[in-house]
Amino acid sequence: MSRRGPLAAVITTVLGAALGGLLMWRVYRTKRKRLPSVQKVADPGEAPCPVGKTIAATVCQCARAPLQEEESRSPPLPPPVRIPSYEQLLGVKPLMVSSEEEWQRLWPSVQTELAVYPVLGLDCEWVNENGVSVKGRASAVSLLQMATCTGLCILVRLQAFRISQQPLPVNLIKILGDPRVLKVGVGCYEDGKRLTRDYGVALSCTVDLRYLALRQRLAPVSNGLSLKSLAADLLNVSLDKSLALRCSDWEADQLTLDQMIYAARDAQVSVALFFHLLGLRSEAGSASPSGSSYAELTTRCQDLVDVPFRGQGDGDRDNGAADGERRRRVRKQPASESPEAGDQQVPDPRKNYKRKPLGVGYSARKSPLYDNCFLHAPDDQPLCTCDKKKAKWYLDKGIGVLQSEDPFVVRLLFEPAGRPDSQQDYYLTAKENLCVVCGKADSYIRKNIVPHEYRRHFPIEMKDHNSHDILLLCTACHGASNVHDAVLKQQLADEFGAPQGCEEGVRLLEDSDRRRVRSAARALLTAGNGLPERRRDELQDLIKNFLNMNEAEELTSDTVTQAAGLETRIFNEAYVPHGLKVVRAHAKKGLKGLMGLERRWRQHFLCNMRPRHLPPLWSVDHNHGKFLRKYGADLPVKLN
Repeated sequence: MSRRGPLAAVITTVLGAALGGLLMWRVYRTKRKRLPSVQKVADPGEAPCPVGKTIAATVCQCARAPLQEEESRSPPLPPPVRIPSYEQLLGVKPLMVSSEEEWQRLWPSVQTELAVYPVLGLDCEWVNENGVSVKGRASAVSLLQMATCTGLCILVRLQAFRISQQPLPVNLIKILGDPRVLKVGVGCYEDGKRLTRDYGVALSCTVDLRYLALRQRLAPVSNGLSLKSLAADLLNVSLDKSLALRCSDWEADQLTLDQMIYAARDAQVSVALFFHLLGLRSEAGSASPSGSSYAELTTRCQDLVDVPFRGQGDGDRDNGAADGERRRRVRKQPASESPEAGDQQVPDPRKNYKRKPLGVGYSARKSPLYDNCFLHAPDDQPLCTCDKKKAKWYLDKGIGVLQSEDPFVVRLLFEPAGRPDSQQDYYLTAKENLCVVCGKADSYIRKNIVPHEYRRHFPIEMKDHNSHDILLLCTACHGASNVHDAVLKQQLADEFGAPQGCEEGVRLLEDSDRRRVRSAARALLTAGNGLPERRRDELQDLIKNFLNMNEAEELTSDTVTQAAGLETRIFNEAYVPHGLKVVRAHAKKGLKGLMGLERRWRQHFLCNMRPRHLPPLWSVDHNHGKFLRKYGADLPVKLN
């Protein structure tokens, strides 16, 4: 056989393999073009192709090219929107709106940003003159500030709409009342009441940042909870709250640059604080424009939406506006203006009306609460801990003997009424004299976990020898806890029809008729003959009609003096205390219902204050099993 035979066979084989590989490559390219959006997955049963790494990389790049071409033809997805840093957010220049045309030009931008994060930082400005508004009434809101998630801030000059008698833009009114857009700020609920009063605009879905700061435990509440304090403590941003700016002329024809920056910063900082308090950072925060972020945001603000802030030091209007409001309520008017004029009171000069930080005003204990003395039964079984005064009382009465000085142990000489079920009992543990929330070891005060206004109506079985729900808090944590308690009280009021502070929830009502008579008598005594004759006759007739006197009878000075001291408050026959109403509603379910109320308050304290130093064996279900074993679930509940 010639040498050309094997050589020809080798050449033929190589050419056949090359042609076969080329054919397979063309088939591969055709399939990739037909299915550009499907990623090719290798068949596990397919034999691996004996191709070098360089060639394989080249093939992958070539195969990817038509895929990229196809993807470029489809509409691109919108890029994720990241939250800007607060430095960038505060750097956005505000935009002024004084007419509907100007608002409509900006509305598409606002709408687009609200679709990403449905949040508006909100604040209002109005005119104050020397802390007291014109004619003793609060001025109408002059400026409305709204800032979106990127810092876009619109300053709406409501005063301009009012002067020109233009209606506010419809979509502005809708967005303020939209329950799916959160309005955040300090005092935004109160700002909403002003907008309703002045322009009939309903503001809904408000969240006060002070509640968020207290819930997240991020703010040093002892420094106050004003917007300025929160911005300084959490963002290290200094806000200019000088009197010259706060009380400047917000109804001027042209606002100065300083006024615009001041107004915009309040709204922009509110948005920045909101994201900071929720843990949404600029480097990690993003959202799709589907609007699904609303559910997440409202979940994080649960129970804080449209809740007015209640607590000491609860404002950011600083001292001037707050004092002005108080002075307006109590400012004395001339006697000739109204029959009630003689009843007005001037502010007590001994009282300091400045706002105080949370915790200021509470009297801290001067001695420890827990002495950790022990009482033992005659057979030396530990019974409970108690204070030293009580332990010494047993010694002084001769019904106990001292077992040891440190720890202080007294052994009783009589059989006690009851013994603990187990040595793992809450009342057998020593307790530290420190704040159970932050661990501060001084300036603490007792805290009733179940407020006294509810506990006082509990049956005696649930109140006897029960110190489990009395804990120690420092004054700052005590003030913060009371703010959280106000939220739960309002929820209970809504759930069980037990209002607080309205006519049904007030024990004594002010009788307007008796008040007018008293004011008329005081006006006669103070002004006397200085009143016009017609006015004097009107006041005298008012008193005579109340006292059922004939018109011919003369009013004596004694009668007028008696009328001037008339008691104007009358007992409200419909009055039922808020706490009693709530306890009654739970008592309908028997002992288990009252234990549910007790458990709810204990869990509320744990969730909101997050105590890190609770005494051992403290529990939300403390004594509940014992009550059921001892009294049974069908115990007739007798409320106090």
